[in-house]
Order: sequence, then C-alpha cells, then structure tokens
Amino acid sequence: MSSTTLHIKNMVCPRCIKVVRDEFEKLGLNIEQIELGKVVVVTNKIHDNKIIEIREVLRENGFELIDDKRSKLIDSIKTLIIEEIHYSENPFNSLNSSEYIANKINYDYSYLSNLFSSVEGITIEKYIINQKIEKVKELLVYDQLTLNEISYQLGYSSVQHLSSQFKKVTGLSPSHFKNLKENKRKPLDKV
Repeated sequence: MSSTTLHIKNMVCPRCIKVVRDEFEKLGLNIEQIELGKVVVVTNKIHDNKIIEIREVLRENGFELIDDKRSKLIDSIKTLIIEEIHYSENPFNSLNSSEYIANKINYDYSYLSNLFSSVEGITIEKYIINQKIEKVKELLVYDQLTLNEISYQLGYSSVQHLSSQFKKVTGLSPSHFKNLKENKRKPLDKV
C-alpha cells in the first residue's frame, strides 16, 4: 500500500499534532507519519468524499488543508521557522536563516523570499523577527531566564539588539512587558 501526504495550515504546535492525529483516527485514516504542517496517510487514494470530511474536521479545529504548490511552500517556510524558534535549542544551527531555509526547503532563497513577500505581505525576515519576539514574550512570562540568556538562546548579537527589536515590534521594553499584568502574547498562527 502507498501513502498520501497532506499539508495542513495552522498546525504549529505539538498539541496541534495531537488534535489532528485524533481527528484523523476518528475518520478511520491510518497515519504513517505526522509532524508540524504535514500528515502522511497510508492509503492508495483518498476519495473526494473523504477529502470533504478531512477539510471539514480540520476547519472545525482551526486548520486548513493546503492544495496548491505556492501555499505549501509558504506553509513549509512558516512551519520551519516556528519549529526552529519555538522548539529548537539552537535556532538555525548557526547558519544564517536564509541559508538554513533554502537548504531545508531545497529552493533558491530569493525565489522563496519573493513568493513569501508577495503572498504574505511581509518579508521572511520580518516573520522571523515576529516569531522571535513571541518567543521572547513567552520566556519573559515564564521568568526562568535572564534577558542575557534569552538573547543568547535566540541568537541575538546583544541584549541591546534584542531590546531594540522588542520595543520596535511591541512598543514596550522587555522589562516593561514583563511587569504587565495581562498576557500580551499571540497564538503562533496569528503572528
């Protein structure tokens, strides 16, 4: 028996994987592999009526099935960035992000960059900055690392660089954000 790969938008965290796995199992689909943004189902062919069911169950849970090649590429870029920044010990493994993304996705970076900007309305670099700032917010809220440690962990050249970028994106200094009572974080799929 062969397998079919489905690409899923907004599948950005380990909990998302669990939800999708549970829903696919309820639909009687046998999962060969599942990771952020992608599910490989063991089947010769997924029939149209099953695709409709999959789309509906995904939509009910805040996800979306991605069909076209451009959307798959953009979602792959977003998923890669989210995995690196939010779930990796050493984001981008000391390569610059453009090299890392081009190597992982196996496309020319300038093509990926132009495609991403034209569809998303922001550059890949800006998207990376926004994701880094969300990670900084998370780490500040948990209050387990110093700003210096956060800066090092996320690959900033200095605490000043992190603070400057944080203020530019949020309008607040990291220390002011940390002192706020209400949570100012965003879900990763809304960044």
